[in-house]
Amino acid sequence: MRNVLDFSSWQGLLTTLMGLVLVSVVAVGIRLLVMHSVQQRRERQNRQINERLKTLIAAYKVLGGSFTGDLAVDPSHLRELRQRPGAAAAEDAAAHADVSASDRRRRIRDAVEAALSDVILLGTETHVRLAAKAASDMVAGRTVETAELVVALRTFIRDVLDLDPVPAELGIPRQGPVRAKGTPARGDRGEGAGGGRGGGAKGGGGGGGGAGMRSETVLESNDAHAPGNRE
Repeated sequence: MRNVLDFSSWQGLLTTLMGLVLVSVVAVGIRLLVMHSVQQRRERQNRQINERLKTLIAAYKVLGGSFTGDLAVDPSHLRELRQRPGAAAAEDAAAHADVSASDRRRRIRDAVEAALSDVILLGTETHVRLAAKAASDMVAGRTVETAELVVALRTFIRDVLDLDPVPAELGIPRQGPVRAKGTPARGDRGEGAGGGRGGGAKGGGGGGGGAGMRSETVLESNDAHAPGNRE
């Protein structure tokens, strides 16, 4: 250490100071590099956690957005109901005859399929197991209930966000898929189109009145300039 720190002359002092500055700069550079690497890794992890939470929260809203009504997902298609033999097939086909109701069930089924796919991709082991079971039931044509998966998602999301767990004595009702809105009726679209046509007709009437007034003005000016009317 004595050989490194030489204070016997000003040349030695200058060399010692330059060495200390160089060592300090290298140490600070290494520290900044390590801190930058750790910060980048932390930001990447935070982005992954945020994207995962965002996706799981969206899946939770789809799978558990309803407390009333039919809380099960009907995986059957209308063509499958028509192919079923016997009276049960006729009853099912009659029950699914309403186009708007069939379209609503199709929208719910598609939304639940997409949510299950997201849960299988980004969920925990428990979530993946429950979502895979629901997807298998849907493929087999069995009615699917998502209440158990919704409870698991809710518990996980609240835990990650450092929220207090839901008290067990509350007794939250079973949750099911959110009810999708159906397409507007044809009568509403027809009325809108008819209103547009009516408005166009009224506009045309106004234009015709303006043309009539212009023609009367032209006739009056011609009469004023006629030879018999000159004084």
